[in-house]
Amino acid sequence: MFTGIVEEIGIISGIKQGKNSEILTIKAKKVLEDTKIGDSIAVNGICLTVTALSSDCFTADVMHETINRSSLANLKYGSKVNLERAMSANGRFGGHIVSGHVDGTGTIIKIQADDNAIWYKVQAKPQILKYIVEKGSITIDGISLTVANVSQNDFSISAIPHTIEQTILKEKKQGDIVNLENDIIAKYIEKLLNPNKQSKITKEFLLEHGF
Repeated sequence: MFTGIVEEIGIISGIKQGKNSEILTIKAKKVLEDTKIGDSIAVNGICLTVTALSSDCFTADVMHETINRSSLANLKYGSKVNLERAMSANGRFGGHIVSGHVDGTGTIIKIQADDNAIWYKVQAKPQILKYIVEKGSITIDGISLTVANVSQNDFSISAIPHTIEQTILKEKKQGDIVNLENDIIAKYIEKLLNPNKQSKITKEFLLEHGF
């Protein structure tokens, strides 16, 4: 599990292309501390398993399904990426629950300065937008952010200078593709309340028991 609080910005130092997969080598520093082979690191919000380590980089395999659902296929040598290690049991919960399993991608359609903050408007598909609510949480390229507003076609977030400086948001421009992960709680609630599923937990059941 991750929290969406980016620990550092890494740099892609190697890409080995397979038929339907990739092997990424990422230059980093902080996330390598106490990391061992088999550990999980979120790369632009995608949970990847460390397969090799050196003093200044790590390697991870990217499978076909991940490439299809994310923007990792757009990475190239020298690309900057957000990095976060899996949350430790005694860690502080600074963002929100992030699984590292992205739901899909969105496209930045507008970037606008607003005093010391910057607004990012992201266009996304209906199956992603249906889980997004105003003042709720969304993960963009592994960054835990608060939704400022949402429409039928897009949503917007407002990022403070610290978030922009500590992540690859400062590198983004209009037209860029970003990874999106919805708040997992919304998806669990939808499944529990879906009348087409053979579940004993219904809306009436939850109301009756004080939820």
